[in-house]
Amino acid sequence: MIEYIISKYNYWIYIVLMMIGFYAMISKRNLMKKLIGMTIFQTAIILFYISIGVKRDATIPIVPEHSHEAIKALEYVNPLPHVLMLTAIVVMVSTSGVALALLIMIYKRYKTIEEDEILKLRQEAGA
Repeated sequence: MIEYIISKYNYWIYIVLMMIGFYAMISKRNLMKKLIGMTIFQTAIILFYISIGVKRDATIPIVPEHSHEAIKALEYVNPLPHVLMLTAIVVMVSTSGVALALLIMIYKRYKTIEEDEILKLRQEAGA
């Protein structure tokens, strides 16, 4: 049992990374720390999906043009998880860029990126 748990150490690393990111998003009041937590969470998910796509003793899915043999799918790595994670990386980078731009605009307007202070300033301005 212990050997099985230890053999799946990569999944434990992803769980720890996801929980660190989730904790930062939920508990921190600084918007930059929340953004860093979101990025850690997204990275953990991407690493998880990439590790699912790994297959031992498999080859790349390029079949010779003039091959007349039957294709054995078990011998090839599935490229779909890797391709999808490339897309996820692009989305993660663009999301982080937009969030950083929003943080700059929030800082210019409120002179802080602390969530509690921003909410207090908004309440004072609305009253």
